Amino acid sequence: MSSKYFILIDKLLFLHLEYQSRGEVLVSKIMTAYHKNERLKKIVVILITGLTAAVALNYFLIPANVFSAGMNGIAQIISSLLYEWFHIKIDTGTFIFLLNIPVFVLGFLKVGKRATILSFVNVVCVSVMTMLLPVGQITDNILMNALVGGVLLGLGVGLSLKMGFTTGGMDIISLVLSQTTGKTVGNYMLILNGIIVVIAGFFFNWESALYTIISIYAMTQVIDAIHTSHQKVTAMIVTVKPEEVTEELAKRMVRGMTLLPSVGGYSKKQGNMIMMVITRYEMYDLDQIVHEIDDDAFINILPTHSVFGRFANENEQKMYRTTGVLPEIKNRSQKK
Repeated sequence: MSSKYFILIDKLLFLHLEYQSRGEVLVSKIMTAYHKNERLKKIVVILITGLTAAVALNYFLIPANVFSAGMNGIAQIISSLLYEWFHIKIDTGTFIFLLNIPVFVLGFLKVGKRATILSFVNVVCVSVMTMLLPVGQITDNILMNALVGGVLLGLGVGLSLKMGFTTGGMDIISLVLSQTTGKTVGNYMLILNGIIVVIAGFFFNWESALYTIISIYAMTQVIDAIHTSHQKVTAMIVTVKPEEVTEELAKRMVRGMTLLPSVGGYSKKQGNMIMMVITRYEMYDLDQIVHEIDDDAFINILPTHSVFGRFANENEQKMYRTTGVLPEIKNRSQKK
């Protein structure tokens, strides 16, 4: 009996190890498929960005004589002024490349190596598709050209930012400023490109410059509608397991929480309600974490107009996950 018993245990252990091994292989395959899917998404977004930018430029903005925004606009201004004032002819593409070098260095340091490489590939894709697509005119209405061109450019830029990279130029500068200050990417693009438009209008044609402002405004509105990481919301979490939920949220999300006493209107049970401010990008993670612990938890999301006080940005969150200390707290401890 004892020998049969041990043989049975050995078989069970063997089956357990076999199924465990199969489970690990399955998890590995799922993770590989997930990463491949993410790479495929990025490739599709890069192609969409290149196509929308090429269509916007060649079919709407260039035929209507509306100035380009960002580094392309600066390159156009420098190239035109050099030829007009000093009769020196240098191709606009040369200035686009030269102007983007320090911007990509900034992106490499602040945005990240991977995002900067993807941004470079994105810029190359936009350039190639713009050269391959022939220039044509769909409508002679300058206002329609400015609006549609701005919307198409904003679509490509917004999708790129949402996937974690940019279209180069002013996008990287705006993204760095947005991460530093917490303001919207679209607002910074509007300000920086507005300066370019004023300079272009002063030296060239004010009518085209004014239509460029309309185009840039349309572009920034589309960007802010797609890229919503700057938008903050307040989550009110009602749960019967506040200790477990707060502990798990503290482990996986770098966000402050406030516990408020609550009483169930129907059950009359006393408990705690968790209040925390997060970004729209973190709503999915919050929902997953809370309902992993309490399936019956109730989450109410409220729009938040402004936040005054400490609210960690992406760089501070990365630093906390790496070191376990937020920048300001680290600096204070060093001073002591």
